[in-house]
Amino acid sequence: MKKNERSIFGISEARWKRFSNEKFSAFRSMHKSISIGVLSIATLSTADLKAQTQPDSSAAELNYQLQDIEVTSERVPLTMSVAPRMVTVMTKEDVSAATVQSINDLLEYAVGVDVRQRGEMGVQSDISVRGGTFDQITVLLNGINISSPHSGHLTADFPVSMDEIERVEVLEGPAARVFGTSAFNGAVNIVTKCDTASHVAGHVFGGSYGYAGGEMSANLSTKKVHQQISGGFRRADGDQENSDFKQTKFFYQGNIDNSSIKVNWQTGVSVQDFGANTFYSAAYPDQWESTTKWITSVKAETNTRLHFVPSIYWNRSKDHYQLVRDTHKGENFHLCDVYGVNLGAWIETKVGKTAFGAEMRSENIISSNLGKTTSDSIAVRGEDDIFYNKKDGRDNISYYAEHTFLLKKWTLSLGAMAHKVTNLNTKMKVYPGVDIAFRPNENWKISTSWNMAMRLPTFTNLYYKSPTNEGNVGLKPEETSAVDLGARYRNRGIETNVSLFYHHCKNMIDWVMYSADDIFHSAAFELDNAGFEFNAAFLGREVFGEKCPVRKVSFGYAYIHQEREDDVEIYKSNYALEYLRHKLSASVETRIVKNLNATLSLRYQDRNGNYIKYDEAHKSTGELVDYDPYTLVDLKLSWDAARWSVYATANNLFNVSYYDLGNIPQPGIWLKGGVKFKISKK
Repeated sequence: MKKNERSIFGISEARWKRFSNEKFSAFRSMHKSISIGVLSIATLSTADLKAQTQPDSSAAELNYQLQDIEVTSERVPLTMSVAPRMVTVMTKEDVSAATVQSINDLLEYAVGVDVRQRGEMGVQSDISVRGGTFDQITVLLNGINISSPHSGHLTADFPVSMDEIERVEVLEGPAARVFGTSAFNGAVNIVTKCDTASHVAGHVFGGSYGYAGGEMSANLSTKKVHQQISGGFRRADGDQENSDFKQTKFFYQGNIDNSSIKVNWQTGVSVQDFGANTFYSAAYPDQWESTTKWITSVKAETNTRLHFVPSIYWNRSKDHYQLVRDTHKGENFHLCDVYGVNLGAWIETKVGKTAFGAEMRSENIISSNLGKTTSDSIAVRGEDDIFYNKKDGRDNISYYAEHTFLLKKWTLSLGAMAHKVTNLNTKMKVYPGVDIAFRPNENWKISTSWNMAMRLPTFTNLYYKSPTNEGNVGLKPEETSAVDLGARYRNRGIETNVSLFYHHCKNMIDWVMYSADDIFHSAAFELDNAGFEFNAAFLGREVFGEKCPVRKVSFGYAYIHQEREDDVEIYKSNYALEYLRHKLSASVETRIVKNLNATLSLRYQDRNGNYIKYDEAHKSTGELVDYDPYTLVDLKLSWDAARWSVYATANNLFNVSYYDLGNIPQPGIWLKGGVKFKISKK
């Protein structure tokens, strides 16, 4: 059974290719009242949960229809019910109900994700999954890789706000054959909205510690062209000395769609200036940093039997750091450019779906600190007598191929990526993977996978040098081999899934001290991560209808056990050995009265690892202090009308004192509030 498709910014509308054996698959999906999008080939495995239903359409029926919308977890598009890998999805409803105000904070409630915050509102966040580090994850914006080869510290500088999000998707486990070399431990894909109806929307907000700002967006749509532009500014004085910040974001996206091809484009910029307090060294409380990130991409897909799926992108990140604010002490300047071209294609035949293609990615940096010394110095724009006098670059070439067999109760996907760094004098290496799913009935899916992946050292890993840190130009690429086993159960009002995993990693890169009087060295070792994750949700609306006061109750728990396979004595690890041993996340979404909604969220974290204690004069005591477990509670109240809403949030409701990274104290209770509105063209 086939149905013609129509695209809405990277989303193809109603494109059915093959159904599974569920009894509702073909019959229910023909309801005229439904209009559901599906992801394009560049995105992860999940349905676009944007749907428009008539009043008599039940939430349970809508869920059944969503299960057979075409999605992508492999290189080829598949329906959600047959996709062989597990993906955590935060829908736009989850985003709207969330008790937080930034994408970085939102990810903290995905049970398999570890977000170590240095500053409030995502000023600087390290995002990782399954006990890995922040350099071992690919972050995508609408399917385009925006990860930074300079440092993973800069990867999560998003040019969009939470109001622009359609959903967030998290794929845990290696995904190199789908998303390239940086998907060492997983991938996070941020999917943005681009409505088909013209409108103007706004958001004004404020709160404790001088927090204030506003955001605007405008959409202009015609029959075949949809465009949306957004921008915003926010600032705060911070909860302690030298923790102030300013953030500016701008984003533009659009698409053209006709019967033969669809083209999607996006461009955006994120600018942040912030007091870095003790971010990188507790001995210096007056650090400061400014970061700027630009992203631009165009992608297309032909509507032919052989689907060509090309994309081209450019990412630039600029970083200015001062060890002592408003001085040149310990000052660094970095400018990193990434250019990429992906030439892919896929085809469906009687034996399944086949994808193949190649990606070329060029990563380049000029810096005052990172790289090889060059005689061709370049003046730092806007600075007097300061030059970029170091540089480095590398060109990555990847070839990939994948075939997916679709049987009545089975899905089998086999693929591989061959990768070479052209200027490192290394041989091309192959990273294969196998994903299998078994569906005994319409409620259950059992899946397993084995995948290999690699990650190149960042330029910071290789070259960074300071009084407290020393890089290592001899580092080799990290490599991993991972096995996953999962099961998912979905029925009316109930959704549960469980995953077990084992990752064997070689050449794991970390910043470590070998003794108490040592500095941090960029070093590598072998490491095994094993653990499990459990998620469960009760969806009251599916059982009792939209008037049910308890809309959603969710619970998640993750456990990780880690072992090193080498015997080198390490006094202190900064990242790789500081994983979340236990993480629990829970939330309740309720409707108090007709328009008054409330969300109560709880998060418990117990981190393995320790940090060096400093006294009030910022002198090292030489004492290692273990991280204490902590529990945080967030609350949101909102009055939601058709075209506007008013909300108030309390983060860290019980004013818990805690540390998430080193000696950097996190904020106590932080009150925020705001007003949102939307004016649509009739």
